[in-house]
Amino acid sequence: MRGRAWVIMALFTTLIVWSVGIKDSFSKGEPYKVGAIFSVTGVASFLGEPEKKTAEMIRDAINAKGGINGNKLELIIYDDESDSTKAILAAKRLISKDEVSVIIGPTRSGESLAVAPIAEKEQVPLISCASSYKIVTPPEEKRWIFKVAPSDSHVVEKIYEFMREKGVKKVAILTDSTSYGASGREELLRYAPHYGIEIVADERYGPKDTDLTAQFTKIKGVKPDAIINWSIGPTQILATKTWRQLGMAGTLFFQSHGFGNKKNLEMLGEDAEGLYVPLPPVVIGPVLPEDHPQKKVIMTYTKEYESKFNEPVSSFGGHAWDALYLAIDALSHVGPNRAKIRDYLEKKQNFIGQLGIFNFSPTDHNGLSKKDLIMVQVVKGNWTIAK
Repeated sequence: MRGRAWVIMALFTTLIVWSVGIKDSFSKGEPYKVGAIFSVTGVASFLGEPEKKTAEMIRDAINAKGGINGNKLELIIYDDESDSTKAILAAKRLISKDEVSVIIGPTRSGESLAVAPIAEKEQVPLISCASSYKIVTPPEEKRWIFKVAPSDSHVVEKIYEFMREKGVKKVAILTDSTSYGASGREELLRYAPHYGIEIVADERYGPKDTDLTAQFTKIKGVKPDAIINWSIGPTQILATKTWRQLGMAGTLFFQSHGFGNKKNLEMLGEDAEGLYVPLPPVVIGPVLPEDHPQKKVIMTYTKEYESKFNEPVSSFGGHAWDALYLAIDALSHVGPNRAKIRDYLEKKQNFIGQLGIFNFSPTDHNGLSKKDLIMVQVVKGNWTIAK
């Protein structure tokens, strides 16, 4: 009897352990929860709105196909209103109240830098949609943090590499005072000597400034070979118009990757003609070579998004596509366990996304390089691959 009782008890214990393991990894019928923090309103709404639309479109498509391993994808989105304090509150709620397995976002660098310490402390994987390299460095202190936007260092190197090919030596830089602008400025100054670039003017301005005449007048006086503007939002438009109105079209003009929205070209019209910008492939899908490894996924996304929302895709919507599909990929392989998701993402290789082909590692939680960017020039109101 004792032997029989022991066998029954062992079987019962095994069943409990097995059932707990199943619940931990692949609980059929229970939704897989993904949190998202986007700047749907506020000064960065032009970034966060396409992110939200993209994420919701993906959620609906996944659930229409039966979800992830038979589990519904529950996407819980909070609007941080382009405010770091509200982003922090959203992150805390997603972690403690909503009990999500992974968070995508925030939209901007400032909010991402504010939220990252919380995700790190609570050991919840976070896939930021923002640019600053500081979001994921140093890697030993950001073990739970990943990001999909190309780093500002990648963008700077892409610009300087192109300038070197064009024989550019003297460069003027303009940067806004946001976290995005400050991080970009640091990299512009840091990498200039490596490419034989002399920074002859270093002008700054606020993200809400409405007149950049003084800055451009100073720049005009030092006669640079090229100008780089690093900002997002209305100041990108303002900088371009000022460059044109002050008769500086003969000086090469570069925008940062934050310019990656075709709506900017529509607002600027002829004033955008000739400017350069390093962009991720998602923005220029139609002009990519047919054998480009990202062409298929980019054109599929482009057609779905543009037909549904009747507006052009942007790199920002691409951020949400990459972040959410990386989360879905991890969930489909390891289930909703936070630690397993973190470990899976860190080892993910050759993930073909909208921004590039991601290759993560313990020392690289961005997984991209300058090779994933394409130098583009505006010609006749459209993106063209620069030569």
